[in-house]
Amino acid sequence: MDPLQEIGVQLAQELEEAIPRWVESSVRDIYQAWGGAWDEQIAENARLAGAQCVNDLIPAITELLQADVDKQNTNPMSILRMAARYPTEVLSRIGIPPVQRDEYAEEAFPQDVYDLTPTAFLDFGQRCHELGITWGATKAHAHFARRREGQSR
Repeated sequence: MDPLQEIGVQLAQELEEAIPRWVESSVRDIYQAWGGAWDEQIAENARLAGAQCVNDLIPAITELLQADVDKQNTNPMSILRMAARYPTEVLSRIGIPPVQRDEYAEEAFPQDVYDLTPTAFLDFGQRCHELGITWGATKAHAHFARRREGQSR
């Protein structure tokens, strides 16, 4: 396994643990901002949404992070942005009204009525942030090294 794939394994494992926490805290934060009392039923719905998010997104993230650098046609954040759907579904089902968003957010993420779309690995915690930066730097290094090899032939 090359260094890019090694860091990718670590990042995928960390995201697998962080995503459910992110989904649950997203639901809790918006729900409580509307004055709702956090209860076991809502907590269970958020937990189930977090588990479903992991089941749906981690395979794609893992596949991407294990792919050869030249075959990575997207990035992990583009996949992680889909995570907003899961807390949104919970909040919508329990009748929480949409939040006010700026024009860019409305145009770029029309389905994200609670303004939850993650924008950085840091949204999933400090460790994800650190691994995401390391993965990005390692990918850039692998990409440039591959290009240099091709030019020297």
